Amino acid sequence: MNPYPEKTCSIDRLVRHPKLVQAALAGKKTQQRRDGVYAYPGEEFELDGVIFIVTGLKRETLGDMNDESAQAEGYPSFAAYKSLILKMHKGMAWQDDAQVWVHCFEIKT
Repeated sequence: MNPYPEKTCSIDRLVRHPKLVQAALAGKKTQQRRDGVYAYPGEEFELDGVIFIVTGLKRETLGDMNDESAQAEGYPSFAAYKSLILKMHKGMAWQDDAQVWVHCFEIKT
């Protein structure tokens, strides 16, 4: 039995922004935070002909983030990640207690 809730979106929408696709292809992006579940561990997705496998799914809060987790998202620092997220979501207030799903993945070998 699957211990996770139902998906809220398709795995194909997990990593969409061209810069983040390039970061994933370069091995610099290994996580994607979303407000819902887009994929379960063991599922595969493709970016520019390269197959990735979801290796983990966990629940965290935005307040759990730090420079290391922002780098796993493909950003140079937490400050850069937070700034971009707030620019992308106009009017959003950063809430440290907001829960997100962390999708971990790697290139399938």
